[in-house]
Amino acid sequence: MKIICIGKNYAAHAVEEHLKDTAHPTFFMKPDTALVINNRPFFYPDFSKQIEYETEIILKICKVGKHIQPEFAHTYYDEIGIGIDFTARDLQHIAIENGLPWEQAKSFDNSGVIGKFVPKDQFSDMHNIDFKLHKNGELVQHGNTKDMIWDFSHLISYISQFVTLRLGDYIFTGSPAGSGSVKIGDELEAFIGEQSLLKCPIR
Repeated sequence: MKIICIGKNYAAHAVEEHLKDTAHPTFFMKPDTALVINNRPFFYPDFSKQIEYETEIILKICKVGKHIQPEFAHTYYDEIGIGIDFTARDLQHIAIENGLPWEQAKSFDNSGVIGKFVPKDQFSDMHNIDFKLHKNGELVQHGNTKDMIWDFSHLISYISQFVTLRLGDYIFTGSPAGSGSVKIGDELEAFIGEQSLLKCPIR
């Protein structure tokens, strides 16, 4: 099982994080030790003073594929979910400033929180899926897949040119604008539409 994350896929988020435009998607990976499921807590690590949430739609890959053509990419996932890519933003900024990889900031233990998945046939239009995050009961992040730079099919096709996709792999498809910090005691809840699919206490 792989956790593949798109580095930026919403223009407004790229602007707020001062990320340069690219002609193609950028992706990185988290190890399986990053995974947090079943509404378990996220434990604030002692190596960072600026942990931030990035709420993302997640695709769950349902069959093996390599060099997938865009017109067939929709057949490689049958469920979508929502998750949080936790980022040690202070470490990421140091890495960016020094031209270094992001793994310490993005791939640490418990940095990939995943909620429940729902069949994609619940949605009439994969290009118009609304999702949001509440922190302590207040809306803090809101996105819609219509604002993605690269849609799901393009992402699957592009990633598969480099990495074989296998049953059970996850693709975090990028975060909209509005990422923000958490502290111990916060409670996060993520929704697709009005469905609450993820809860994550910060401990």
